[in-house]
Amino acid sequence: MKCRLLLAALSLSFSASVMAVDYRSVAVPAAILYDAPSQKAKKLYLIKAQTPVEVVVRLEGWLKVRDAEGTLAWIEAAQLAEGRTLIVTAATGELRQAEQADAPLVGRLDKWVVLEYLGPGTTGWVKARHRDGATGFVRSTQVWGL
Repeated sequence: MKCRLLLAALSLSFSASVMAVDYRSVAVPAAILYDAPSQKAKKLYLIKAQTPVEVVVRLEGWLKVRDAEGTLAWIEAAQLAEGRTLIVTAATGELRQAEQADAPLVGRLDKWVVLEYLGPGTTGWVKARHRDGATGFVRSTQVWGL
């Protein structure tokens, strides 16, 4: 019986660590994304500062990342910061004073606007700050990077 409980606990901790998502943000004015982990690889596109990416693979100074549109590419690890940002993916996002749909509006957010991630809110909401300093809550369905 103890063995089964131990195996179950180990299984849960392993699956939780496997499911952990690692988001980073671009730390340089513009970073090049490649189709392979090498500066000699084909250059795919540029990604601008503060844009969030999801790390999916790590390989000796390189990270394979996914962007908000689902594109996978390689980037030099040194080009990313630990700081976390979000990007508005809805046609229009809404930053509100509280975690309620009827809370006063702090501001409307255009698609592709980057926000600083400040922490989780109640279910379905996240606390964020706009670059102009406005702070509030946005629905998690309106942003990517969580």
